[in-house]
Amino acid sequence: DIAVLTAGKVISEDLGIKLENLSLDQLGRAKQITIDKDSTTIVEGAGKSADIKSRINQLRDQIEATDSDYDREKFQERLAKLSGGVAVISVGAATEAEMKQKKARVEDALHATRAAAEEGILPGGGVALLRCTEAVEKARSAARGDEKVGVDIVLRALSAPIKQIVENCGMDGSVVADEVMGKSTNTGYDANAGKYVDMFKAGIIDPLKVVRTALQNAASIAGLMLTTETLVTDLDADDKKRTRIEGSVR
Repeated sequence: DIAVLTAGKVISEDLGIKLENLSLDQLGRAKQITIDKDSTTIVEGAGKSADIKSRINQLRDQIEATDSDYDREKFQERLAKLSGGVAVISVGAATEAEMKQKKARVEDALHATRAAAEEGILPGGGVALLRCTEAVEKARSAARGDEKVGVDIVLRALSAPIKQIVENCGMDGSVVADEVMGKSTNTGYDANAGKYVDMFKAGIIDPLKVVRTALQNAASIAGLMLTTETLVTDLDADDKKRTRIEGSVR
């Protein structure tokens, strides 16, 4: 695969080629190669498109022909690496601080893109979680006693993201959340434009994996707090002005 990608030749004694007899014209070429302990990344290999396409078709034929799940998985991995592209993103700025900030944003975008490719996307802006309230409300009817209290807490948590986004814009989050619930599935509130839009068409999306893991982690932490007798936390200036919670010590 690497030989085809870089227009080089496979070096093997089975082919009658020994390493000590290697010549420069047998080597492959690429614009850039990065090697670390876990991976090798080849950027702009010198291989011909026709040769690479032929190799890809050969791998697809092998995937169809094999009866082994293990072999099929390995062939699919090779196919993905050979047919997938590699891009180098250069981040620049006037100052080092600005450059670091830009780099962090690019890295966040890359992680979000990978997550989206794995599990898909949802309408952003807190809309996806808000839409989950209908299913949770149905589950509430089957809950008993303290379970209903737990369901109510989840319901409030599901609407919290969209309310916070709207309140950051100086508007009433509860009013906007109710408006969104009355509209079509993909409709949400564009905080920048200050209007209701189709979130997919507006490009306001969240990776499903990010939303799912955030909800699961929140539930895990909440469960941990319920089974914990004591919590230690810092008090901000605003917290000190608030009424002390029963049982707490300052």
